[in-house]
Amino acid sequence: MALSAMDAADRVEQLVILTERLTELILQEAQAFEQQRPQDAMTLIEETSRLANIYRHESARVRADPTMVAAAPLAQRTRLIRATEAFDSVLARQGRALDAARTVTEGLVKTIANEVAAQRNTGAGYGPKAAPSAPGSASAITLNKRA
Repeated sequence: MALSAMDAADRVEQLVILTERLTELILQEAQAFEQQRPQDAMTLIEETSRLANIYRHESARVRADPTMVAAAPLAQRTRLIRATEAFDSVLARQGRALDAARTVTEGLVKTIANEVAAQRNTGAGYGPKAAPSAPGSASAITLNKRA
């Protein structure tokens, strides 16, 4: 979907509104990850994805043809620049929050996997002289049909 602007000023205004809304959504997502509440970010994903696609499309169009915004008043273009700078800052913050969440998640998965492996390898033999199996060794189960 593309923006439908009447002129350069209208296009810049729409881009400012789009950028500010996208910045707000991504900030909320970053805060959710920082507070270890990724489920809160899930409620924002659909709108964020839709707006991010529009933003990506419009940014590419303006980059390819800067005359689309060149005729807009300087004050309005400056607002767009400021909104874009704020957006870039929030994206960096979200990146740090996601990286921290990924690191914590990977650490938890590794810890759980190590604990499961440690519990599996503590099998003991039978009888008075039985000894625990060596770590990492495989153990087999044999069934006696006569028992």
